[in-house]
Amino acid sequence: MNLSFVLALTISLHLAYTGSRVTLSLFALQLGASPLTVGILLSLLALVPMTFSVPLGRLIDRIGVRKPMLAGAAALSVGILAVVIVPTLPALFVMSCLSGSGFILYHIAVNYLVAVVGRPEDRVKHFNWLALSFSTSGFLGPMVAGFAIDAIGHRWTMLLLACFSLITLIALLVKRVEVKLQPPDAHGAQRRRLIDLLRNRSLRRVFIVSGLLSMVWDLFSFVVPIHGSSIHLSASTIGVILGAFGAAVFVARLAMPLVIRRVGEWQMLIGAMISTGIALFIFPLVTTVPVLIALAFFLGAGLGGTQPMIMSLLYNKAPAGRGAEAIGVRTLLINISQTIIPLMFGALGAALGMTPVFWTMAVLMVGAGLYARKPDAVSAR
Repeated sequence: MNLSFVLALTISLHLAYTGSRVTLSLFALQLGASPLTVGILLSLLALVPMTFSVPLGRLIDRIGVRKPMLAGAAALSVGILAVVIVPTLPALFVMSCLSGSGFILYHIAVNYLVAVVGRPEDRVKHFNWLALSFSTSGFLGPMVAGFAIDAIGHRWTMLLLACFSLITLIALLVKRVEVKLQPPDAHGAQRRRLIDLLRNRSLRRVFIVSGLLSMVWDLFSFVVPIHGSSIHLSASTIGVILGAFGAAVFVARLAMPLVIRRVGEWQMLIGAMISTGIALFIFPLVTTVPVLIALAFFLGAGLGGTQPMIMSLLYNKAPAGRGAEAIGVRTLLINISQTIIPLMFGALGAALGMTPVFWTMAVLMVGAGLYARKPDAVSAR
């Protein structure tokens, strides 16, 4: 298995997905959609695949990664091309459902592939490479879409982005990508129930910590523009602050293999959560731009290195033969968080201001770090 080949295909597919998200919003507005309609379009990217993420994980456990990766790349390509062929608002709804579902299917499959390929001791390193791939395409996708929209318009930008997803699809058709399936144990061969995974104490802890980390990550990009506007920062300054966060994520993932050799996985994870909580507590008290940039970079460095470790722990603690299903459960929890939590914290911010929002996130992160310190949270399966 050539992992570099898979990572290159992942960059291409994720570039298409992130670029199409940006184009989806701007194209809808050009077609006369209201902000509410745009919000619905964006929510469908997560809401539709959220319904199927756990069954998709079970499917991958049974049949492997090749067909799901092909189906995911095909669904994303068809969704984007639908808008090229029929550039209308209804086509954007079709695209949102298809592209969101296709990317989630590919995402679960490629995470499972990275978990099982190679030696177990290399799992964190491989997940870090995958995270770096997503960081690269997460940066390139919106930038490519933005420049392309200005140069050739929304419809042809969609065609350009579809080319990136088609590259992945064609490459997967030409070169077979598959991994050896993990056989289920006697208990895992019986009827699989979601509640069984949630009852697993060690696995449940990983789900909780993963959900909290994802929630804080998403909320940071939600609350910083609001906080920046409240202290009269310009849009470009707010962009620089968010850019510092993104740059730190990439740097942290680049440096993480070296750090883990000296610190250890769980110690680094716990330290990142507690230090992130402290920085979140300080953030709303600061109005000086250089300090805000430094805090954003510090937060990005802390959160950026956690995802590869979480994914490795998730697979390590999943029952035999249910690794992809566990990844699907994490995807389900993240999608629920992305849908519900911004509304809750938005209401809190509207009622009490953004400082309580930052402090609530800070308490959650410190609490998660202390929670992860319990001995059975770190015990091996």
